Amino acid sequence: MCTVVVEVPDRPDDPTRVLAVRDEDPLRAWDPPGEWWEAHPGVIGVRDRRAGGAWLAADGSRGALAVLVNRATPPLDPADAPESRGTLPLAVIAGEPVPERPRTEGFNLIEVDGGRCRVTSWDGSELSTQQLRPGVHMIAHDDVDDPRTARIRRWLPEFAALAGLPNDDWREAWLGLLRSTTAVGPLDDQAIIRDNHPYGIPTMSLLICTAEVREGAVDLDSIVLPTPGVWAG
Repeated sequence: MCTVVVEVPDRPDDPTRVLAVRDEDPLRAWDPPGEWWEAHPGVIGVRDRRAGGAWLAADGSRGALAVLVNRATPPLDPADAPESRGTLPLAVIAGEPVPERPRTEGFNLIEVDGGRCRVTSWDGSELSTQQLRPGVHMIAHDDVDDPRTARIRRWLPEFAALAGLPNDDWREAWLGLLRSTTAVGPLDDQAIIRDNHPYGIPTMSLLICTAEVREGAVDLDSIVLPTPGVWAG
């Protein structure tokens, strides 16, 4: 139940801004942003040690970033031998297309290319791609900007109000707003920094990434939460 906020610029020569909050089982081993994949030199990302894939991957030389959010879909039949979704961010960063019928559970895959952004969604039966218009968007486990998702309904207008800030100010402002969202508590359905156990999912917010993506450059920062599901200050 990760959350991604994206600001797509009016002009494609300007950078795209990204705030991504990773929710995962705290007992599942992972690595923070780094160059973890010999088959993908120059790519930095957040690695899942168990399956070897990425939650987020970025290639600064291309000015490209991809981040994966699990989508709420019925589970696949184990007989279908689902593949890890973590292969997808690495594949699209390498320029490979998303398969027409992925052998994975559902997902929303956010792909940033300089000043452009698109979201590819797989609900287990249909694959769709949406080019995001300029402005601020939120993506979680349903559709883009979906008001059915409580945290999007609650916080998207406030993130949208921060659009167009100067390059030196946006990170501080976005992280300040993220901090203010924690007032609802991690168990609230409106929470972005979350503890998903009440929903039968053993995941909690573990990592915050911010990125500014422009042609030929990715400026990526990250904050590991020392206590899962709790704002780090």
